[in-house]
Amino acid sequence: MAVTKIHPIKKTLYLALDYIMNEDKTDEKILISSFGCNPKTAHLEFEQTKKECNSKAKILARHLIQAFAPGETTPEQAHQIGLELCERVLQGKYEYVLTTHIDKGHLHNHILFNNVSFETGKAYQSNKRSYHQIRTVSDDLCRENGLSVIDENYKRFKNRYSTNGKSYMEYTEFKRGTSWKNKLQIAIDKAVLKSKTYEEFLKTMEDFGYEIKIGKYLSFRHKDKRDKGRFTRAKASTLGEDYTKERIKERIENPNKQNIYVNQEYHYEKHSYKKPDTIVDMKNNEKVKSSKGYEVWAGKHNMKTMASALNEMRKLGINSYEELDLKLKKVASDRQQLLDHIKQIEKEMKSIYSIIENKNTISKNQLIYDMYMKDKENKAFYEEYKPQIIAYETAMKSLKNSKYQSLNIQDLSDKYMILEQEKTTLMREYSSQNSMLHKLGQAKKNTDLYLDNSLEK
Repeated sequence: MAVTKIHPIKKTLYLALDYIMNEDKTDEKILISSFGCNPKTAHLEFEQTKKECNSKAKILARHLIQAFAPGETTPEQAHQIGLELCERVLQGKYEYVLTTHIDKGHLHNHILFNNVSFETGKAYQSNKRSYHQIRTVSDDLCRENGLSVIDENYKRFKNRYSTNGKSYMEYTEFKRGTSWKNKLQIAIDKAVLKSKTYEEFLKTMEDFGYEIKIGKYLSFRHKDKRDKGRFTRAKASTLGEDYTKERIKERIENPNKQNIYVNQEYHYEKHSYKKPDTIVDMKNNEKVKSSKGYEVWAGKHNMKTMASALNEMRKLGINSYEELDLKLKKVASDRQQLLDHIKQIEKEMKSIYSIIENKNTISKNQLIYDMYMKDKENKAFYEEYKPQIIAYETAMKSLKNSKYQSLNIQDLSDKYMILEQEKTTLMREYSSQNSMLHKLGQAKKNTDLYLDNSLEK
């Protein structure tokens, strides 16, 4: 497994080059390669390229580090992997110097490349997307060369269940149904159900008030966010696997399969039911006391409201005040039981999520920990890998009393998915019970007030 990181060089480029080409670290300068420049004069050549391209970029170069797990590869193989990383990421457009350091307990590549491309004259764009590309290419190369990489089951699990990565505000908004991602998911779901073709889907999304950009990914931005909001890409890591361009097309083409796809994040969309009318308090309402006309209207309104409420109660099989009271208590009890069950499932899901994280921590640090155990007296090695060793031991301690410690990440992920589906079903039931409780509560309140008004007469 290789860990990658990148940072800018804004001054003293020659010192950075001197450091990475130190003969004590590079097997007497054998493990040094370059492209488009001479390692000894690279700092001058980088500057010349920048001048020829009339670039005003303040960053002189980028320093990319690729570190391998101890004992997993040889200096020659590590250097070759570094060369292939440069080839795939930089694509022959940037001058670079590559060195492989062998002086520490682990092998690591240092790549210093010009911030300005001699081919395009443009500066290298270092951001989350470009770093993700570097990390992906590095993982691919490790896999191709028989080195360890991050568990694929773990990657799939993290991509599918991204709720735990939300900010507190976004998570809170999501639960209320006000998260912008949640709203976009709901809009896409509705548009898919309304559309027979992909073109109809795009038109429907526009009707819902979304601007659309079509490229490698579909991107959406609501008109309300036009001034300050960015476009949101419809991809697995952002919205979920069921919201990619390909999956949306598949859902439109196969509408009969809509019921079997599981959206892993239940939309807490508010139910649209008609709010029951309320009885006017004839005793205490000031308008009733001051206006005869309003008093007459309120009396008629109360009779209509009560008649409507009685009709609704009969539909629910409620024919008396006692039955209404019993039904209200039963629905409240059922709702509480559902909530308790949901909390139980969420607790179990949280536990499984933690176990998966711990198992991944153990897996990626196993090699380092094994080497540490072989020579626990090596203080230099311990200091170098102290964070990994502590993380490994903490994860092992957490797993010690877990009932799921014998399961692998794939089995745990499957169990998590089943719980997520069960939670989704229960949340729908809870939402339905909540609506019913509100309706019955208002009916009882109206009945009590109506009877109180009648007794006063």
